[in-house]
Amino acid sequence: MSHHFHALVWIDHREAKVFHFSEDESEALVIRPDHPTHHLHHKANEVGSGHAAENQAYFHEVTQAIADAGAILITGPANAKTELVKHIHRHDPRLVEKIAGIETSDHPTDGALLDHARRYFRAEDRMTPQEG
Repeated sequence: MSHHFHALVWIDHREAKVFHFSEDESEALVIRPDHPTHHLHHKANEVGSGHAAENQAYFHEVTQAIADAGAILITGPANAKTELVKHIHRHDPRLVEKIAGIETSDHPTDGALLDHARRYFRAEDRMTPQEG
């Protein structure tokens, strides 16, 4: 991938879409865990919370895909986005300061994701100097 300052991650437990982009260009990468989790339902008299354990290898691969970005927007529909941020805090703390925002979003198209990220960073960039 060529280097773009901005990166967008849309993530759930089944896949992560990583976009490196500028105003008029973008490159996309889709990352899937080796063993994606499925929705778990609680059962009476069962041990455990019913939640799947965090997939550290998956989060590590996503983190590596955004390691060279200067500003990162993380989005997704549920807990995976916050689990990714926790993973970054624990395993790659230098990236924490590059996270510009964390937002909830359902399942938009890739074009809608990029449009949103470009609008987000147009507003954000007016207040933040770009240093790669």
